[in-house]
Amino acid sequence: MQITLRTAVPEDYEFSLEAKRQALGPHIAVRWGWNEDFQDEMHRKRWSERPWSIIQNEEQSIGTLSVEKKEDHIRFGEFYLLPEYQRQGIGSRVLRLVLDKADTLRLPVRLEYLKWNPVASLYLRNGFEVVSQNDIHFFLTREPNAS
Repeated sequence: MQITLRTAVPEDYEFSLEAKRQALGPHIAVRWGWNEDFQDEMHRKRWSERPWSIIQNEEQSIGTLSVEKKEDHIRFGEFYLLPEYQRQGIGSRVLRLVLDKADTLRLPVRLEYLKWNPVASLYLRNGFEVVSQNDIHFFLTREPNAS
């Protein structure tokens, strides 16, 4: 597999929503159900606010990612892999690209995820620590060179 990231363009919006629907949708639906109009509205808002990348295998789009460099940290989010590409080490490879960049910049990486999403093991294996939580999310930070 040749995994690469490319900058998303406006024409990638529908794919990005579909990736979210497939990857995160089941975890949203279990708690609230999937409301297509609400999810489209929320996703469109985030699409316009953040920088997005498309995760590709060869030239095929297989997921999305939003990484944003802030003044004092890197925000890692909107990380959705299509189900047929999950549990193959791709998520670890994509995360490692971001962590290596953060280490070079000497910046911590911050993220959040739904408490009932099984992605926790990926983040904990890579040096993230839970720093806070609410009823819905865990909030994690990984300090530079922590893994």
